[in-house]
Amino acid sequence: MFLTLRELWFARTRFALMGAVVALISILMVILSGLSSGLVTDGVSALQRTPAQAFAFAEGTKSDSAFSRSVVTDEQAAAWRERPDVADAALFGNAIVNAKTGAGLPVDLTLFGIEPGSFLEPAAAEGNALQGATDIIVSDSARDAGIELGDTIVIDRLGTELTVVGFTADKRTFGHVDVAYVPLPTWQEIHAGVEADEQPQPDIYREASVVALQGLDGELPDLTAGDAAAGTASKTLEESFDSSPGYSAEMMTMSMIKAFLYAISALVVGAFFSIWTVQRSRELAVLRAMGASTGFLLRDGLLQAVVVLVASVAVGVLVGLGLGSGLDGTGMPFALESGPVLQGAVLLVALGLVGAAVAVVRITRVDPLTALGENR
Repeated sequence: MFLTLRELWFARTRFALMGAVVALISILMVILSGLSSGLVTDGVSALQRTPAQAFAFAEGTKSDSAFSRSVVTDEQAAAWRERPDVADAALFGNAIVNAKTGAGLPVDLTLFGIEPGSFLEPAAAEGNALQGATDIIVSDSARDAGIELGDTIVIDRLGTELTVVGFTADKRTFGHVDVAYVPLPTWQEIHAGVEADEQPQPDIYREASVVALQGLDGELPDLTAGDAAAGTASKTLEESFDSSPGYSAEMMTMSMIKAFLYAISALVVGAFFSIWTVQRSRELAVLRAMGASTGFLLRDGLLQAVVVLVASVAVGVLVGLGLGSGLDGTGMPFALESGPVLQGAVLLVALGLVGAAVAVVRITRVDPLTALGENR
């Protein structure tokens, strides 16, 4: 360790430059983690906060945007309710609509159709629960769009008027659009395209997008058996995230960017320590000639990598958190979460050590006589 610190101080400029590169990569990792978490929150936060363990989709529904493609019936919901391992099963509607406030302000909303009083209804942090046929509870984030308690929301082309009676306690979005909870019959009319002064067909009240499922005692129901009985195709809550518009493509893109970032980090650190090992080959040869073991030299090289990586990543994460805090609350889908940031920091250090270890292994092949110049 003494030798490690002496060399770090002697070549402080080179190590500082290397550390600066790793710190910049760490900053980028924090920003990417925030963007990834922000995309998840903006895409499926309403599903994440839904007290359902699974959703039963129509059989054969494509995975992408499955909520908007799927159509299930009340008979299928009843078949799920009869299952012995299902505590409750409720029809659940999902549709993205264009609307305007009473003042003419355009807004986009994802309408979640639910039975008032069911386990799907969120508690209103401000205002009242769903009571009337045209009542809606809106995501707290919809305030940023100019929606206020008591506002009238008019659905485009249909003229259906809805009244904001409450706000949720937190942000709830689906497909990057604020969510509004409406009574299921009202959702069914809007989804069927029934205009405000038109008499709806009775059949529309039998259908919804999916069946929301709750298992007994918090246990996941037997989805395979339930699907066979109800003629549906079920997904767990987490699996249903892929059914949000664009969610899979966004997550794959962010994962690929982060994978390349980690690979670049390992390559950069490995290249630096490879060059550094070549530059200090004579010093290493002297140590070998004095009787230093290969294990000692390997520990010496890896300790240098640990010191540089841990210090650089720590500085980069702190700077990244500072920059990221300024992005929270802006129009960018950005959310800092300790878990992904900590995981990213550990990966940067671990992969950097792998790169350094590959470079430092050449120490085992250092021949004292050759390194010191046997031809002299």
